[in-house]
Amino acid sequence: MSRRPLLIGGLALAIIIALLTATSFLQRTTARPPALASRSGSSPSATPPPSQTDDAPTSQAAPATTQCSRTLSGTQSVDIEFDGTTYPVQVHVPETADPEAPLPLVMDLHDSDSNGVFQSSISELDAVADADETGFIVARPSAATAVDTSSPLADGNWAWSIPGAPTVAGQTPPGGARDDVAFLSAVIEQLTTQGCVDSQRVYLTGFSGGGRMASAYACARPDLVAAIAPVAGLRAGSPSAEDPAVIDTTACASAQGVSVTSFHGTADLVNPYDGNEDPQWGYGLDTAVQEWADLNQCAETGTEMISEHVERTTHQDCAQNAEVVSYKVSDGGHTWPGTSADLSALGTTTQEISASELMWEFFTAHPKG
Repeated sequence: MSRRPLLIGGLALAIIIALLTATSFLQRTTARPPALASRSGSSPSATPPPSQTDDAPTSQAAPATTQCSRTLSGTQSVDIEFDGTTYPVQVHVPETADPEAPLPLVMDLHDSDSNGVFQSSISELDAVADADETGFIVARPSAATAVDTSSPLADGNWAWSIPGAPTVAGQTPPGGARDDVAFLSAVIEQLTTQGCVDSQRVYLTGFSGGGRMASAYACARPDLVAAIAPVAGLRAGSPSAEDPAVIDTTACASAQGVSVTSFHGTADLVNPYDGNEDPQWGYGLDTAVQEWADLNQCAETGTEMISEHVERTTHQDCAQNAEVVSYKVSDGGHTWPGTSADLSALGTTTQEISASELMWEFFTAHPKG
C-alpha cells in the first residue's frame, strides 16, 4: 500500500486540530469572566441602549426631595432665619421615621393670642404623626404681632398678620408687621432642606386665627401647598370692605388645585358659623366652603350625618384632582374637635370626631398635583 494517502490524511488531521486549538484559545483570552463583566457593567444584559443611558435617572440626578438625610428627630426648636431675624420654630419628627426618606410636612398654626408651643397641646398632632406608619413632620411657627393680654403665655401671645384682615388689635395689619406669607414660605423652604421634606406633600392647618392664616397662605402660595385644614377659621378671601358678608375673591383667584377640609361648630361665638358684620370675620362658613368648591370647579356635592352632631359635606369631581370637605358640628363651640385640651371657656368640644386624625387622613389622600 502507498504511504502517500496516509501522509496527506495525517497532515489534514493535524491542520484541523491546530485550527480548533487556536479558536479555543482565542475564545478563552477574549471572553470576560462573568464576575468581571458584572462589576464593569459591560455585560450585554446589564447595559441599556445609549439613549437609555443618557436619559435614565440615576441617584445623582433624582429630585432633591428624594436625596436627603434628616438629622432632626423628636421635638425640638429649630432656628429659622428670615429678614435678618432668627425665629425659633417648634418641630416634631417621629423618632422612628427613616432619616433618608422624605416626609410630609404639616404646618400647625396657632390661634390669635397664642403661640406655636401652646398650639401643640390643642392640635395634639404629634401623637398622630407618631402613630402613622411612616410618620410626618409637624412644624409650629409663632406669629410676630404682639397681643396685649391679661393672660400672658410663657412663649408669648401673638397674632398673625393676615393679608387684608384686621388683627385682634383692629389693625390691618399693623405698620411694620412681619410679612407672614413670606415668613411661612421661609419656614417651609428651610425645613424642606433640614427636615428632608417631600415638597409635594406640604399641608397647613390652624386654629381660629391660625386657620385664617392657613387659608390666606393657600390663596397666596398655591404653588407650595397641597391642602389645608382650618379649624374654626376657614376663609376664601377677605370680607369685602363694602359688605363683610361678601367675599373679596381677588386674593384667591389663582388658588385652584388646593384641596380643603374644614371643621366648624354652629355655636362658635368667636367666628360665628353664619358670619357677622366684623371685618375680621364677616361672611359665614357655608359661603367660604362654596367659594373653594367653585374655585376648584367641583361638580358633585353630597352631604351625610357621620355621627349624632356631625354633618359632612363633600365636593368632588374637582379640577386638578382637588376635593373640598367640610365638617359642621352641631352645637360645637370655638374649639378643636377631639382635643383633650380644656377649651370649655370657648364652648362645647365634640369628641365624636377627631379633627387631627381626619385632617391627616385627608392630607394623605391629597398630595400636590
